This record gives sequence, C-alpha cells and structure tokens, in this order.
Amino acid sequence: MKDLHLITVIVNGREHELVIESRRTLADMLRQDLGLTGTHLGCEHGICGACTVLLDDEPVRACLIFGVQADGRSVRTVEDLADGDSLSELQQAFSKHHGLQCGFCTPGFLMLAESYLASRPEPDKDEIRDVVASNLCRCTGYQGIVEAIHEVAAAQQGG
Repeated sequence: MKDLHLITVIVNGREHELVIESRRTLADMLRQDLGLTGTHLGCEHGICGACTVLLDDEPVRACLIFGVQADGRSVRTVEDLADGDSLSELQQAFSKHHGLQCGFCTPGFLMLAESYLASRPEPDKDEIRDVVASNLCRCTGYQGIVEAIHEVAAAQQGG
C-alpha cells in the first residue's frame, strides 16, 4: 500500500492541496501533479542544477527534496518569472546575451539567479561565476549567463 500524504503548498502564488506519495520528489510533484514542466530533470542526483526551484525563496534542487517537505511552504518555479507573454528582465537578458542555447539547463539557472540577485543585488562578475558554477551547462560556456545576470544586477541598481 502506498504511503500517501495530504499537503498544502503555495506554488507560484497559488495554493494547492495535493495527495502525494512520501517518495515523490518535489520535481515530480511539480511536473506530474501540477503540470509545471519548466522544472527540468537532468541528473536526478542534485549535481546538474536543472531542477533548481525556490523553496521559501531559497534555491533547492527539486530532485533531492520530497514533495511532502514542501507542505505549508512556498515554491517558485520558472513559470512564475514571466508576466503572461512578457518575459522578466532576467529572461530577456539571458536571451540578449545568448545565455541559453538548448535551453535545458536554463530554468535552473534563472531560478538560481533570481534568488541570488534578491540576496546580493550588487555582485561583480567573479561572484556571479562562483554562483553559477553550481549548475551545469554543456552549451553556453557560461559567459553569456554571467553577462546576463550582471546586466540585470546593474539595471536594478540604476547603473
């Protein structure tokens, strides 16, 4: 018999009540139970960062967190960045600076950057490189990602 739990979670500002198995990951809950497929599963070991989401505004690897651990908490996914058809400033900068190519890792980088810029609004490029090194990308070489995040940080500071 499956070990099921009733949880309440706020995802992208909207409250959901779900019945999920104890062993279902947060990534699987988001993708399969809520249809939010922007959270990508790469390695499923927490190494690649493609599944990065914000849990109570902190970046986490959704493949390493169980859905039941999100009970009573707030989750933000990449789907929350855009306002309808209008991309966020960060998404626009990623596009402008070619910070994405195949796009598989992009949601994880965007959510990592979103959290980082909220906590560190004036980073230099070396600090940004250190942060983004925690996620893996096989296509971009990271320079476009660093440039995009740095541009958004500068714009938010009025520079």
